[in-house]
Amino acid sequence: MQGPTLAEIRNARQDLEGLVVETPVWRWRSDALDAAVGAGTQVLIKLELFQHGGSFKPRGALCNLRALSREQLSRGVTAVSAGNHAMAVGYAARALGTTAKVVMPKNANPARVQGSRDYGAEVELVDDVHRAFDRVKEIEEKEGRAFIHPFEGPLTALGTATLGLELCAQAQDLDAVVIPIGGGGLCGGVAAAVKQISPRTLVFGVEPEGADTMHRSFASGKPEGIDKVRTIADSLGAPHAAPYSFGLCRTYVDDLAKVSDDQIRAAMLLLFRSAKLAVEPAGAAATAALCGPLRERLQGKRVALIVCGANIDRETFCGHLAAAERAG
Repeated sequence: MQGPTLAEIRNARQDLEGLVVETPVWRWRSDALDAAVGAGTQVLIKLELFQHGGSFKPRGALCNLRALSREQLSRGVTAVSAGNHAMAVGYAARALGTTAKVVMPKNANPARVQGSRDYGAEVELVDDVHRAFDRVKEIEEKEGRAFIHPFEGPLTALGTATLGLELCAQAQDLDAVVIPIGGGGLCGGVAAAVKQISPRTLVFGVEPEGADTMHRSFASGKPEGIDKVRTIADSLGAPHAAPYSFGLCRTYVDDLAKVSDDQIRAAMLLLFRSAKLAVEPAGAAATAALCGPLRERLQGKRVALIVCGANIDRETFCGHLAAAERAG
């Protein structure tokens, strides 16, 4: 599968100038980190939590909205999301002068629901993510709003690929990049950029054990789904994989890893104590993988981790850290 070319990715990054933040890369150094990943492993973190909306999502949302005609923009857009994509679509709609109606599951983090409203999006809450996809189809048909998919499609991947382009310019000679996977739009886009710029760099995708759609899809050779999301990393809880993002991941991702909720909580605690970052569970997934299933494989290597988001309310965040502390 071809995916976005480097020329297309560079053009997209130019088109997004002034609309997205070029988020920093930081070399993470601490005794606690060395104990967790092994001395000699160089860890760089791409701080995408500092993006507009608190996650990587505006990159893909803006690429999709900028491709709409003036007439389509005038009718507004709609989206389905556990929160980060909803916030991003709200931000993108406001930035481009249109309106957004987003559908979110009732168990979405309250900070993300409020964040979406703060960006001007109209929010509908439904029972679960499966019902959310059904409801957004109704809105699309009845109101004529353009549907902005949370993770699928060439424009979404083109947007996330700009993150990979930035990373490779900011941190050369990487042995590996570790990327969270929800539906695969982030991982597929970043991997496409990284592999074209630095073919020797290994790319790993990370999923929660309770939302392992890409693992299942890799095993069967086609996009698969799950009956229910069972993880604290709700923004990685895609109910299914989709053809384009699955194809990108199959083409450009070298291997996959799975992490448990306990490993994610421990990584959140490490990031908070050592890097002074308060991240959502998804934002800690890459760190959890390096501390866990990828530790031996990447020992002594120069590794970049994507810290993809930080949208979480104080009570939930503190609860996860307290659970990690109890687990020891």
